[in-house]
Amino acid sequence: MNTFFYGVLPYIALTIFIGGTIVRYTFFERGWTTKSSEFLAKKSLKWANPIFHLGLLMAFGGHVIGILVPKFVTEAAGTDEATYHMISLAGGLPAAVLFLGGFLWLMKRRFFGSARMKANTSSMDKLLYLVLLLTILSGTAGTLSNITAGFDYRESISPWFRSVLMLSPDVSLMKDVPAIFQFHMFMWMMTAILFPFTRLVHCLSLPFEYLMRSDIVYRRK
Repeated sequence: MNTFFYGVLPYIALTIFIGGTIVRYTFFERGWTTKSSEFLAKKSLKWANPIFHLGLLMAFGGHVIGILVPKFVTEAAGTDEATYHMISLAGGLPAAVLFLGGFLWLMKRRFFGSARMKANTSSMDKLLYLVLLLTILSGTAGTLSNITAGFDYRESISPWFRSVLMLSPDVSLMKDVPAIFQFHMFMWMMTAILFPFTRLVHCLSLPFEYLMRSDIVYRRK
């Protein structure tokens, strides 16, 4: 089972993530949108949206450093494990609060808001919100459990992930990883599989055209 979850499923997820995204952009570009609902409920989005995205950026940055930067690099730079652990918690806890808090606020807006909002929420939206909720909750729980447990993911999860990227997955590294972290690994793979078929694709679009387009002139009547 370990071989499938940590040696096969990651490649299934990454293949669907990359291949599905390319296919959607190439053949279904008209559906490449976040399906903005701002016109349905703008007030709550004013704070929930930036809080969520700030937490997302902080969490993403922490994951990139924690997973892609090998432990020996930070140690060579003079940061021992105890110091690194404190730094990661100092950044991870605020990120978790903002990320989870913003997401729950967006969920409240989406599912407990106006009737028009509910009518514009598809079945895929509901599945996406569930998967994202479980992903964020498991990541937050892992961060909280690591306050006292002191699990060093840089000796297991990080090298495993890098081995996947190097096309030589070492599944043995995940054998003794705590259950909450294993569940979090499973959920990010589910998120990657869903990605091409949901509104998440909008995060790959950058408004470069806005920098080059002509000014829009507004005249008062």
